[in-house]
Amino acid sequence: MRIGLLGKKIGMTRVYDERGRATAVTVIDVSGNTKLQVKTPENDGYSAVQVGFDTQKESRLPQAELGHFQKYGSEPKKFVAEFRLENGQTPGDDLNFSAALFKPGQLVDVIGQSKGKGFQGIMKKHNAQGQGASHGSMMHRRPGAIGMRSTPGRIWKNQSMPGHMGDEHVTVQNLRVLQVREAEQALLIAGAVPGANGSYVVVRPAIKAPVGTMAKVRTGQASVAKTGAKTAVKAPTKKK
Repeated sequence: MRIGLLGKKIGMTRVYDERGRATAVTVIDVSGNTKLQVKTPENDGYSAVQVGFDTQKESRLPQAELGHFQKYGSEPKKFVAEFRLENGQTPGDDLNFSAALFKPGQLVDVIGQSKGKGFQGIMKKHNAQGQGASHGSMMHRRPGAIGMRSTPGRIWKNQSMPGHMGDEHVTVQNLRVLQVREAEQALLIAGAVPGANGSYVVVRPAIKAPVGTMAKVRTGQASVAKTGAKTAVKAPTKKK
């Protein structure tokens, strides 16, 4: 069972550890998480818990959605998401959807909508090298040839082309919770949290967290120098 929290990305700041080292963190507001509906295999075909976040006016909702919130004794919420459970599992009645659900040093996955970049060319969107930059060239940032001749007579799939960039559903894995501030109901997370300030995110326990020695290094419980962990890929041995 991996139940997380819904939140709003507030912005970035820095925090200092006991040795005076600064670490950049993203502040995520997780106040007001409310359990709405518990879905069961008998009624819904699967097990899940539905959570709502960020209260809004009743006048902004249609009657069907408003009735759903009233049925479970909750105020209307702007952001609603589900956390799937294994069949047969149910969240306990004493489960508290607050910042205390996570601990400092824990690895989490953050799901959000990435920043939109608009229509971009191949150099920004696909990191293309570009063409001649000298005065006589007229193909500085253009994609160049994209097609084939009479065989196969078409453009290959996945051809790098200009187009819309960003504004995608993104999951960033194995970010570290640096601080849990229960009084402010905020999580301070180190790493690349997707989305613009003010956007909604889902924070859940990491599903691909490393184990063993590297897990301690990743969560800040130990250093590579002290553990002797090898982070580089081992070179293949030559066959005799």
